[in-house]
Amino acid sequence: MTTAQSPVDSVNLDVQPTPLALLLLGREADPRSERGVECPGDLPSPSDPDLVERARAAKEKLGDKVFVLGHHYQRDEVIQFADVTGDSFKLARDAAARPDAEYIVFCGVHFMAESADILTTDDQKVVLPDLAAGCSMADMATAEQVAECWDVLTEAGIAEQVVPVSYMNSSADIKAFTGKHGGTICTSSNAKRALEWAFEQGEKILFLPDQHLGRNTAVRDMGLSLDDCVVYNPHKPNGGLTAEQLRDAKMILWRGHCSVHGRFSLESVEDVRARIPGVNVLVHPECKHEVVAAADYVGSTEHIIQTLEAAPAGSKWAIGTELNLVRRLANRFAAEDKEIVFLDKTVCFCSTMNRIDLPHLVWTLESLAEGKLVNQIEVDRETEQFAKLALERMLALP
Repeated sequence: MTTAQSPVDSVNLDVQPTPLALLLLGREADPRSERGVECPGDLPSPSDPDLVERARAAKEKLGDKVFVLGHHYQRDEVIQFADVTGDSFKLARDAAARPDAEYIVFCGVHFMAESADILTTDDQKVVLPDLAAGCSMADMATAEQVAECWDVLTEAGIAEQVVPVSYMNSSADIKAFTGKHGGTICTSSNAKRALEWAFEQGEKILFLPDQHLGRNTAVRDMGLSLDDCVVYNPHKPNGGLTAEQLRDAKMILWRGHCSVHGRFSLESVEDVRARIPGVNVLVHPECKHEVVAAADYVGSTEHIIQTLEAAPAGSKWAIGTELNLVRRLANRFAAEDKEIVFLDKTVCFCSTMNRIDLPHLVWTLESLAEGKLVNQIEVDRETEQFAKLALERMLALP
């Protein structure tokens, strides 16, 4: 018996692995997008045929003491052990709703585990099975860079007019900055409401750290123009912008992006329409603006799932989001004769999400079952205070 399965052997999603794939299955390191942290302890061999049974036994031994969260982008071998699945914010809220669970094992990435720690009680321990499971987007905005940006806005004389809105896919430090400066957090599903609220508080928005979600929400959903948006590049003096450009802008977009969704192109959309007549193109709003503009439907991860659930039998769909989820949805709806393919022709896993594999999960659960706390994620008190303030503003949105 084997525990790992090739991501393309159960359903043909018309994709081919290439050298440019995002570190297929997360088996190599990317120093540009990962924290490069090695977990202590000895991991079980990935070829161990007993991994599934070991995970079950350890989870059963822990009982109600452990609550396992699985993000939609996780591998099937991991997701099978999740008590709940969902997007990052749904999972953090699910964790907060289980105050009796001593251990929250978050099968996701670092910023998600931070959010869970912020929203859970002091007695609960949040654990990330692999500390190297970071997020390239979240790492594109550091606290130092954002503080420098605020100085630039102050020198331009507009800081008092600016309300920060930070995407959930950001570090606890960035969430805390947002809370300190009167801003709110958003998800891909409530970004429009968050921007509407922010424009009621001020004249301009600093949107962190994903430029595409900010631009797509402002232009596609709220009727602003592309000229209303400027991109702040933290690697250039003054963000690469003049004071006049900052004063004229309504949306100041941080130069960040998702390394998975950013790969989809207009050519991808045109190609799939040529190959599959009558296909519906459904993409995540983290995709580039030209991709979103060319798609038939746009929405968050949860929206993508709900759209496919409601889709009629025999319909055809090309999905622009992470491949693990697309493959899982293709398997799930195959019996209903729904044709679901990946939007791009090349494999597009989230390499850091895929670092959470079955050996890491087994090691984590067995360690906890033996009374050894490993890989705990803790947010310091001050950061937690202001980050929670920003999250609570989001929760209070109408």
